[in-house]
Amino acid sequence: MLIDGLQCGHFDRDAFEALRRGNVGAVTITAGFWEDVTESLDSIGRWRDLCTANADIAEIARTAADIRRIAGEGKLAIIIGFQNTELFGNRIRLVELFAELGVRSVQLTYNNQNCYAGSCYEAEDSGLSRFGRELITEMNRAGILVDLSHVGNGSTLDAVRFSKKPVAVTHANADSLFPHKRNKTDDVLHALRDNGGIIGCATYRNITGDHYCATIENWCTMVMRTVEIAGIDHVGVGTDRSHNFTKPDYDWMRMGRWTRGVDYGAASAAKPGKAAPPDWFPRVEDIGKIEGGLAAVGFTPEEVAKITHGNWLRVYEAVFAS
Repeated sequence: MLIDGLQCGHFDRDAFEALRRGNVGAVTITAGFWEDVTESLDSIGRWRDLCTANADIAEIARTAADIRRIAGEGKLAIIIGFQNTELFGNRIRLVELFAELGVRSVQLTYNNQNCYAGSCYEAEDSGLSRFGRELITEMNRAGILVDLSHVGNGSTLDAVRFSKKPVAVTHANADSLFPHKRNKTDDVLHALRDNGGIIGCATYRNITGDHYCATIENWCTMVMRTVEIAGIDHVGVGTDRSHNFTKPDYDWMRMGRWTRGVDYGAASAAKPGKAAPPDWFPRVEDIGKIEGGLAAVGFTPEEVAKITHGNWLRVYEAVFAS
């Protein structure tokens, strides 16, 4: 099976069915970007309702054992994740409460610096703050994976070295392969390896580039080069695929409530709208091409299994509360 370390958007039954056709056994969804405490609770409630209404095909997973069981039953395991820490409302005790509600992955910052750390888009990276260290300690204790995808490289290094449990860059690529503020430098990937963590290689064109989006072989070659940097045990898949997104969704994702102006996120004024999916990945179910693509560029069956699901399961087993 395939585990996707991060997707976002408005999921529905059609999305669930397409993912299953692509042999996806588990996916971390994005339950929020800028949502506050109450809005985050609403989002979790909607996800519970959605999974209840589609219980024959999808189920929320809280542990690695849940993922194995749900996927083994031919269903899609849903891992609840957030791409920002707004859900905690700057209250350390809410970490445990949200963990009890099933939240299993939270990104330390989104596109702006916050009280925990610096974002990849700030001119200067502030590093991990005192509160950030407290938050990581609490997330480690509560069984929530620390996601560092949009975090500045300096803050990411601080967080990787401070965390007592493996951390993740759920959806990004190596900056040495495609330079972008959202991607991670080799020293970060080396630290991630030393921490026992994982990077989920993305397919989002703005941070992957036209060359690696052109064919499945090109993208899998990028994965192979990432393995050369981080090691075979520390690379997975994190497509950053979105479902049913429209302009208001992109505006919220990029600008939230924090600006009256325009922010393009990983896009640009020249390419302000939705990025085209990779040429090899026009339909959601085309994610199923990844396993064969990895084999075609030279990965052994054992290595393919690690990249497609084994490495994620190892991290989840080490982090999620049992």
